Amino acid sequence: MWFGFDNLVLTVAQALCVALPAAGVPYFLRRFRGGWWALVLPLSIAVVIVAINAFPQSADVLTWVALLLIPPGCALALGWAMHGARWWLAPLAVPLLALAWADQDTKVGQLATTALIVGSCVTLGRLLAGAAPLTLLKLGLVAMASVDSILVFGNELQAPNAVLVAAAPGAGLPQLQSASFGFASLGYGDFFAAAVLGGILAVQRRNQVAAAVAMLVVSYAWDQLFLVVDTLPATVPPAIVLVGYEAWAHVSRRRRVAVGRT
Repeated sequence: MWFGFDNLVLTVAQALCVALPAAGVPYFLRRFRGGWWALVLPLSIAVVIVAINAFPQSADVLTWVALLLIPPGCALALGWAMHGARWWLAPLAVPLLALAWADQDTKVGQLATTALIVGSCVTLGRLLAGAAPLTLLKLGLVAMASVDSILVFGNELQAPNAVLVAAAPGAGLPQLQSASFGFASLGYGDFFAAAVLGGILAVQRRNQVAAAVAMLVVSYAWDQLFLVVDTLPATVPPAIVLVGYEAWAHVSRRRRVAVGRT
């Protein structure tokens, strides 16, 4: 049976992305709602991989984008986007960034980087769940996992992903485009997928904590494939949990209908 403590730490962080997003978007953003937002999920992987394959230097641009946008995204999560958010928690993103910068090669710094990524993804998950029709967003999440799986198992993602992970903004600035802890690593998209699942469940008022626990179970089972492969698409467990929730909801509705007819 495969088990890695370093991997477990990142898996728990990914599960938090399911549990934390709250629901709702500011009124002034509602005018931007549309089904095309669901395309962000699969395109976030496909476009990045194509861009890095064609222009490896684009990885440097992406690491700067991550550095500039992820800390504010985390601040928004602490101050607004997550359950239990308080405006006075938002400044905590600053010491997290300082730790991620000062202790890049220690596990403390790695945890700070992971916290920044989780926070920014929670914000994105809430915003996206409020911007796109949920049915299309669910299909987009499944499509994202499918694209990720095709690329990983077809050995098309590993090389460009290595370029992206190695990219650095320079001047000793922290790399926020992916999370690592010890020997384990997860890409930004893996946390993003989980946060979108959390955002969907928040809008539907479903039990996010139960879904986060389910994520841990599914991820542990999925990780047993590390016995035979070196790399796995970590966007798959959120998609599996989503499909499981939808199947359970469908069965529950059929049971209620059957009871109503008797």
